[in-house]
Amino acid sequence: MEAFGQLLFPILIIAIFYLLVFRPQQQKMKAHAKMVEELRRGDQVVTQGGLIGKVAKVKEDNEIEVELAEGVKVRVVQNTIAQVLNKTEPAKGK
Repeated sequence: MEAFGQLLFPILIIAIFYLLVFRPQQQKMKAHAKMVEELRRGDQVVTQGGLIGKVAKVKEDNEIEVELAEGVKVRVVQNTIAQVLNKTEPAKGK
């Protein structure tokens, strides 16, 4: 019985740690991946560096082109997008 009690405590600590740390982090990563995947032209975004711009082009090789000001475009890796401020509505097809 005493051996069971000694095993139960570490297992309980690991379970609590998983529920409080790892699970929320996994959910946050999943939500970020979905946000990045749904980026499209016209979305206003904030990069991890704090730059705010509008998506000018979504490229295939995991990067996007962001227009920071009129005529000023930079290439940004998609995963460095921290937040989408304004989403554009998809065009309605017939």
